[in-house]
Amino acid sequence: MLKPIRPELAEIQISGIRRFNTRVSGTLGMIKLTLGEPDFYTPEHIKQAAIDAIHENFTNYTNNAGMPELLRAASDYFNEKYQLGFSEEEIITTVGATEAIAVALETILSAGDEVILPDPIYPGYEPIIRLLGAVPIKVDTTASGFKLTPEQLEQAISEKTKALILPYPSNPTGVSLDEAELAALASVLEKTGIYVVADEIYSELHYGAAHVSIRKFLPKQTIVINGLSKSHAMIGFRIGFLMAEKNLLKEMLKVHQYTVTCASSISQKAALEAVTNGKEDCLPMRTEYKTRAGFVEQRLLKMGFEIIPPDGAFYFFVKLPDSVQENAFDWAVRLAEEAKVAVVPGEAFSEKGERYFRLSYAASFDDLAEAMERMQNFMAQFQ
Repeated sequence: MLKPIRPELAEIQISGIRRFNTRVSGTLGMIKLTLGEPDFYTPEHIKQAAIDAIHENFTNYTNNAGMPELLRAASDYFNEKYQLGFSEEEIITTVGATEAIAVALETILSAGDEVILPDPIYPGYEPIIRLLGAVPIKVDTTASGFKLTPEQLEQAISEKTKALILPYPSNPTGVSLDEAELAALASVLEKTGIYVVADEIYSELHYGAAHVSIRKFLPKQTIVINGLSKSHAMIGFRIGFLMAEKNLLKEMLKVHQYTVTCASSISQKAALEAVTNGKEDCLPMRTEYKTRAGFVEQRLLKMGFEIIPPDGAFYFFVKLPDSVQENAFDWAVRLAEEAKVAVVPGEAFSEKGERYFRLSYAASFDDLAEAMERMQNFMAQFQ
């Protein structure tokens, strides 16, 4: 008989987003507003760079941290966009932002450490925290506009706190933090030595003022995660960037090396093209997402839903009206079965999500318009 595997795995499930998406996939005529996946194609010049790399037989390992020319270009890109100030020696090219999250947490966390998470939150952090024997400390932000406040943060910090996850613009809420709000959080953190893992994968999809990183206020404590999946519609290329102070990054590189060796050489060539000649590739996408957000917001309000308008990413985290008596999971199942519109129940993102659902507007305008019509007809029964 085989010996047992890690018992922690028994408490971890495949993401609720994926489970619900799989459940509704394959249904003829279903409009899926479930996944956080851009509906745009990767820009042609980036695809051509990948094709050229294949034809040039650029198929060997690269340096563990990534191609030196890519690291230099990424440093310039993020400095120009957000004034991050990371040198090429302070960046690792990872297999998507997902690997960057895992490497960062595996580097800084030990068993028993506590990690603060603003709740609701993307479900990709907590399982890693638990697998490492650390403890997630969730802070309910549903009463504060989905924004972590300095008062909430101060109350959540203990002697065991090792890190704060700061994922703004947020998946699933679409909410972001402005410069003053970040400065207020930094004032709580600056003397604690707590790491801030700033997941900024949606930084280019910011509809208000320009994105600001908390690294501006906490340069030594902040670990920044970003990538090209959302900004350049390069989801399948799996390119992320992990950025931290040099001494910390040296330790992270060990974890990265023994996990994946290096990111795909072909994808790195495409990424080099993206961050050098594709700096404005996101602009038409961002404009379209903003238009879609305005359209969906007005339709949802007319149906009686409670919403906090997003100022980034491409999600609404929507509260069911009081006229709906069932929980969001049962409601979402019926919406999918009866109206053939799929959204993700809020419980995938929060234990307090039983009255919420996430709607992704990373779908064509025609699909969104049809989905809103179907939802409006479905919601008529609750009037």
